[in-house]
Amino acid sequence: MSLTMPAAAEHAAAAAANIEELTPRQIVAELDRYIVGQAKAKRAVAVALRNRHRRRMLPEEMRDEVIPKNILMIGPTGVGKTEIARRLAKLARAPFLKIEATKFTEVGYVGRDVDSMIRDLVQIAVRLVEAEMTEAVKERADEIALDRIVDILQPRRDRPKTQNMPMGDQFAQFQQQMGRLFGLGENAPVNAPGGTSSGTSSSSGSDGDSGDAEYERRRAEQETRIRERLREQVRSGARDDEEIEIDVEEGSGAPFMQLFSPGGMEEMGMDMQGMLGQMLPKRRRSRRVRIGEARRILGQEAARSLIDQEAVGREAVERAEQGGIVFLDELDKITGRGGSSQGSGGGPDVSREGVQRDLLPIIEGSTVQTKYGPVRTNHILFVAAGAFHVARPSDLIPELQGRLPIRVELDALGEGDFRRILTEPKNALTHQYAALLGTEGVDVRFADDGVEEIARIAVDVNSRTENIGARRLHTVMERLLEEISFDAPDEVQGQITVDAAFVRERLSDVVNDEDLSRYIL
Repeated sequence: MSLTMPAAAEHAAAAAANIEELTPRQIVAELDRYIVGQAKAKRAVAVALRNRHRRRMLPEEMRDEVIPKNILMIGPTGVGKTEIARRLAKLARAPFLKIEATKFTEVGYVGRDVDSMIRDLVQIAVRLVEAEMTEAVKERADEIALDRIVDILQPRRDRPKTQNMPMGDQFAQFQQQMGRLFGLGENAPVNAPGGTSSGTSSSSGSDGDSGDAEYERRRAEQETRIRERLREQVRSGARDDEEIEIDVEEGSGAPFMQLFSPGGMEEMGMDMQGMLGQMLPKRRRSRRVRIGEARRILGQEAARSLIDQEAVGREAVERAEQGGIVFLDELDKITGRGGSSQGSGGGPDVSREGVQRDLLPIIEGSTVQTKYGPVRTNHILFVAAGAFHVARPSDLIPELQGRLPIRVELDALGEGDFRRILTEPKNALTHQYAALLGTEGVDVRFADDGVEEIARIAVDVNSRTENIGARRLHTVMERLLEEISFDAPDEVQGQITVDAAFVRERLSDVVNDEDLSRYIL
């Protein structure tokens, strides 16, 4: 039975309250834990996030008039554009979608239409809400799963079948069950209630009725004690390695079908179960699993049954409309070349100006139909980004430029920035590699001069080849530790210090050979 879930709503409200307590300065401080530099971009997104909280505090008649100030980030690849938006969404616990503008084509041509990004955003919101509601009912779902496992281990007595049985036969059946459970065998003497053997007739009708009632009471108490003992054993994990057979729902296996929608041909997963409802009952199958795994499987199934899917859909649409963030990358790739928004063929390019025209109503504010209901895009925050090496922001159509009023230029990264990226963030590369190799018994330590040499080499390779920003550090680090990573399980153990001499020894040949560095670094 589905429930309306007030606890889940309270959980979601508490999560939203946490981010709303952060001021723009505190939001920037949180972003600083993962991203080095780019103070201007951090300030812009922090203000945009805080403005959402301010908007919610406005009177209702004015709230709908305040639209988000969409942001255009301009900067070379690998300087943190995507990471800033991703960390912001994670911090806000908001539905976040990153998508490349080059994936879209103009309406009427084969490809993805721009409306699909809103459908994808809503689907992400559904997963967020489902996860929160599942967490809210986890304790209750675990108890339901526990009951089902206990029912398998010790099935409940089927009273109607024994109701018309002779008293002696009922007692004999019960005694045999107890004998099998406690190892007493099946040949124990069978005595009917009241001290008479099974072959001796009962004293009188009234004595038989009172004996039946007393017997039923004792048997119910015994069954309750056995079930409680089993429950505690399963709860404590004492029986996790035992195997049982459970009936579970089969996966939906929803087929993907190509549909022609008003906006073009769209690849959509058709939920046949949702479309036909009770006409297609869910199929179940038997699985033999360990009790520990059964608790997880049955707990998830119970949680899904406790969640009101209609409430999930409504909350997801609300989250997407009021808190959704769409990061539109590679925006410069849908502008014209050489200062013209026209393609090289003299007409509008279906992957450039046509896509810009289709993006415009989405960013301006329109209604997109999804399987969870209509979604208004008026208050979704759009963060666009692009390197703009060849094209310029002014090459975008004027209407689209006007819908991206906040422009932030991100700085190229230098040697000092690389040194900080390698050591300061919570998820720094040096920390990641040290933790990975630590699982193999290798204690990798990065000396200060080693970090400086890695940063210097990364900047040098960026200047002589294509500048890919901080992503160069990944290629340099992987090449630097490749031999250790390969030999770690078998030959390399103990402590290894990565200093400047170690870095030069491993990378000098590749760095000095410019042609080789183009392919390896």
